[in-house]
Amino acid sequence: MALRSEEAVPELAGGWPLLGHLRDFQRDPVSTLSRGWREQGELVRFRLGPRDCVLFTGPEAHDSYFTAPDEQLDAKAVYQFTVPIFGRGVAYDVAPEIMDEQLGFLYPALRDSAMRRFVRFMFEETNQFADGLGEDGEIDLPQALNELTVRIASRCLLGQEVRDQVDTGFADAYHDLQKGINTLGYFFPKLPTRAHRSRDRARRRVVELFSRIMAERRRSGAGPDDFMQTLMEARYKDGRALTDDEISGILLTVLFAGQHTSAVLATWIGLELLGAPSYVARIRNEMREVYRETGVMSLAGLKRQVELEYAVRENERLHPPLILLIRKVLQPMHYAGHTVPAGSLAMVSPAVSHRLPEVFTDPDRFAPDRFAPPAGEDKQHHYALIGFGGGKHRCMGKNFAYLQLKAIWTVLLDRFEFRGDGAVPAPDYGSWVTGPETPCRVRYHRRTETSVFR
Repeated sequence: MALRSEEAVPELAGGWPLLGHLRDFQRDPVSTLSRGWREQGELVRFRLGPRDCVLFTGPEAHDSYFTAPDEQLDAKAVYQFTVPIFGRGVAYDVAPEIMDEQLGFLYPALRDSAMRRFVRFMFEETNQFADGLGEDGEIDLPQALNELTVRIASRCLLGQEVRDQVDTGFADAYHDLQKGINTLGYFFPKLPTRAHRSRDRARRRVVELFSRIMAERRRSGAGPDDFMQTLMEARYKDGRALTDDEISGILLTVLFAGQHTSAVLATWIGLELLGAPSYVARIRNEMREVYRETGVMSLAGLKRQVELEYAVRENERLHPPLILLIRKVLQPMHYAGHTVPAGSLAMVSPAVSHRLPEVFTDPDRFAPDRFAPPAGEDKQHHYALIGFGGGKHRCMGKNFAYLQLKAIWTVLLDRFEFRGDGAVPAPDYGSWVTGPETPCRVRYHRRTETSVFR
């Protein structure tokens, strides 16, 4: 039965025959989608080649999107490009209830008792990184923070044995896996490109490493308190243990969730703070207040660093690492008098929705205080800030990410002054995870003030 015209989602103007809006989208996806919101409001349809897409924009539209059941909005069909990276039998290669069960194995490892240990690892790894920088110099900030977050995430999430291998092969293999997340791979994940062949070789190397470590743990009886061991001891509801390949796939899923986006967001935080010296002074004053008695970074201390947390949230708002979250419509979806038809792709865009002037005042300005009382602009609606998704698929590692970002910049701001070349770089939309255009070089020199840490 054909949809009545008044029920159809209005289409973005300017589409081309066959291509639809693909050319504009490839050039600047955020500008294209922002134009759609300005022209049509909460729902707008656009075409990427033969695919019909519908963008949901604004907190109320987000609510409808994030609360839709998996039978209606399906992530699995969209994220098949991750299967060659994470592997068969895990994440988006299994039914949603199995994926939920697999991720559920990890919740005990995200409790405060584990986070206290993670904070110590974050501090030690960042200190070691800072020691290696010397007194002054210049770094490519995205590259440097990617390397640092690989070390932190591997130590916290995978175990000391993997961390010990970071500089002798694991980091290179992991970077080759990261390159497998690209626009071409999204549409053609099995296409035998150079990047995809490197991706597949890298995954085999990583699985071999993980399997050797697990075999040695079983042989020696070692049982360290980490995610790998948690999965080795876990059992499905039917009593079955996880295979080594399943464990490796879940660990890779967690590592990508806990590292790649964090490295990008850490970079944006540094770049925005370069242009906000008065706010950096407030962060440092708060650091002295929080740590003046103990001189030791702690979970409780990081939680008290609200000035820095506001800066983290503001960068999540201005520079969400994932500019699009996508689901396939399996059953027609009704919202605001319109019907989103089955077969189309439903999307939300944090990059668009985080700059809505009716939600965020002066939305293009870096203003961390918008999150402080009494403003609390993100508290107006529980889906105002969606950098970590929402609903049942909200990123379970958000708290870990916040702690990691705060620990990194607490140490770096304690140790160094940073200088850039002026304006914040433009985003690079060529990668699935959106960082700044590179290279992105930042100069630094060691501060003369006494450290807040003993």
